[in-house]
Amino acid sequence: MRTTLSALRKKLAAGKKISMLTCYDAGFARVMDEAGVDTLLVGDSLGMVVQGRDSTLPVRLQDIAYHVECIARGSRRPFLVADMPFGTYQEGPAQALRNAVVLMQAGAQMVKLEGGAELAPTIELLVRSGIPVCGHIGLLPSHVHALGGYRVQGKESAEADRIVADARAVQAAGAAMLVIEAVPDPVARQVCAAASLITIGIGASVACSGQVLVMHDMLGLTASPAKFVKNYMVGAGAEGDAVAQAFRRYAQEVESGAFPGPEHVYGAAPAAIGALYGQRGA
Repeated sequence: MRTTLSALRKKLAAGKKISMLTCYDAGFARVMDEAGVDTLLVGDSLGMVVQGRDSTLPVRLQDIAYHVECIARGSRRPFLVADMPFGTYQEGPAQALRNAVVLMQAGAQMVKLEGGAELAPTIELLVRSGIPVCGHIGLLPSHVHALGGYRVQGKESAEADRIVADARAVQAAGAAMLVIEAVPDPVARQVCAAASLITIGIGASVACSGQVLVMHDMLGLTASPAKFVKNYMVGAGAEGDAVAQAFRRYAQEVESGAFPGPEHVYGAAPAAIGALYGQRGA
């Protein structure tokens, strides 16, 4: 039986955190399912790790829908989240609803949008229409050109205040989940304190309700991984189930709060954070 939002909330209430990994095909979906990963995300990161592109921007709605169908067929238990790619919701709520319906019909249980307070009307319409929404604040990979590169967000106080305000606005609009990407640990903790929805960190804080990583990164397939990435293939067995072991250990470490460790998050001082963040997000 497919995991529901209610089941995820019950897990959090029991003191256990939520694991999420990006996934793009039926084979890996099956292994992640068997390994106990709670949530699978068809991220627009597929543009870079699957399609070989330089950014997530060229990913199309039909690309995401195709991969959602694949992981829906390959898994039975995990909660399924689908990214809405660049250009599929920027025109406004009506466009977003049309395109979100396509992803829900493909098998998604929730759609994810990058942005903050400006997306409140869009989120409100989707939620009123019965479509669960995951927000995404901090570093927004689809805004890479506007941001001037893949950089940690929230290093300055005004920027940190905006991120917290965006989290409140996304929650008030009705989002049930929120990805917090590439922000200093103290800022992520402020967001978690200010918002009661499910928070999923990537380069944020262990204080989040759960964590997400790009599958290729945590399997050690990325040449220059970001600071927040842990290679779970290190120490995995040499037998044929090494990948399954990596997924299982990731799920267990997220659930217990062992991941991320201090070495995987950004500190408070700009000198400790650094300007460059990595090559992509979820």
